[in-house]
Amino acid sequence: MTTEEMLRAGLGRTLFRMTWPMLFGVLALMSYQLVDSVFISYLGVEPLAALGFTLPVQQVIIGVQVGLGIATTAVISRSLGAAHQERARQLGGLVIMGGAGLMALLALLLWGVRYPLVGLMGAGPELLPLIDAYWGPWLLATWLGAQLYFGYSVCRAHGDTRLPGLLMVISSLINVALDPLFIFVFGWGLPGAAWATVVAFGVSLGIVHWALRRQDRLRFRPRGLSPLRALRDLGGITGPATASQLLPPVSAMAATALVAGFGSAAVGAWAIATRLEFFSIVAVLALTMALPPMVGRFRGAGDPDSIRRLVHIAVTFVLVWQLGVAVVWLVLSFFLPELISREPEVAGLLTDYLRLAPWSYAALGVCMLMVSVCNALGMPLRALVIALLRLFVCYLPALWVGARLGGMTGLFLGVLVGNLLAGLAAWSLYRQGLAWLQAPPPETGRGESVPVTTGPSQPRRYWPGR
Repeated sequence: MTTEEMLRAGLGRTLFRMTWPMLFGVLALMSYQLVDSVFISYLGVEPLAALGFTLPVQQVIIGVQVGLGIATTAVISRSLGAAHQERARQLGGLVIMGGAGLMALLALLLWGVRYPLVGLMGAGPELLPLIDAYWGPWLLATWLGAQLYFGYSVCRAHGDTRLPGLLMVISSLINVALDPLFIFVFGWGLPGAAWATVVAFGVSLGIVHWALRRQDRLRFRPRGLSPLRALRDLGGITGPATASQLLPPVSAMAATALVAGFGSAAVGAWAIATRLEFFSIVAVLALTMALPPMVGRFRGAGDPDSIRRLVHIAVTFVLVWQLGVAVVWLVLSFFLPELISREPEVAGLLTDYLRLAPWSYAALGVCMLMVSVCNALGMPLRALVIALLRLFVCYLPALWVGARLGGMTGLFLGVLVGNLLAGLAAWSLYRQGLAWLQAPPPETGRGESVPVTTGPSQPRRYWPGR
């Protein structure tokens, strides 16, 4: 869909049309992950705690794949906006091949350092056999998931969110169907959850690659594309974007180590709470996938007014939606924790979490949107600064102070305060960045504009002044 078609259809309507498939897809993914946690909790506290120590490492892998996915969406969408269709296809093929090798190397590295890594997070020796049995199939599942995500990124850059959304639902249904079979019927326990994910992701990966080739959106033998220049274009966004995506898992490891001081029940409750948080911000996650391709195309078309209106629509929706989600969690907190976990201590901690943390999800959603928007606008360093401020200036210090003053309940209160501060800071930085992009281009001494380019042969359109 071109920028003209988006404007004719209406920004709000186009954003909704791009978002709703991703909403159902991400909701399905979050649902199967939550179901995974529930099934694993039935195995006991130790398997649940082993899962809790795995989640921060999983976020590292997701951070790398999302960083490359962000660059893929941004660069391809700008190429399409500039009517460079063949270059977009060539970039898609380059990402698919390069991403497979990069994620394989990362998986092998994590396998080699698994013992010292979980030890640094506070895992006791009694958990090491469980973690050792789980990490092999789990790393294979994450590698397949990364390849699937790269395929989704190429689809979204072309304006197609329906296929990724549908495949997310399909893979989630397969996973949920296989979980009880692999975990309980076959008696595989914790590793059974990972093998169910391997099968689900493998099926979806085959479908998305077949569809991309059929739609002629990939070129694995590029002609006229300089690989070094293409890698430089991708790397200019991938580096900062990956760094901003890696900050959450580093923060999660620090938070998990902090929580581990309160015992295995606290780690188990924190693992479930993390899954509930992902589930709660599903609409935000969908928007972070649907919004950047639209912003990227308007950026290439030199239309800052449409970007401003588009972001305003998205932020308004997030604020209203997430406050509604907080009300729902408040009501559910009176009976849901006992249904999720059979351990009274875990259920009690989940109750406290659901009554405090969700009130900050609106601010967290704004922060996440601003990171995605800044990357799409070609300001990855600003996005990185937003992520740094959120986690290491607002979030972790608030968690530490809260834990010191009020234990786990105080830590949950720290989540609330940290996210609120981060949302305000992110909005301010986005507005400053957009104003900078709208500034008139620099002039020479004779009053002539200095040419600025964004690609191999594509001059940047000068945006109007403030």
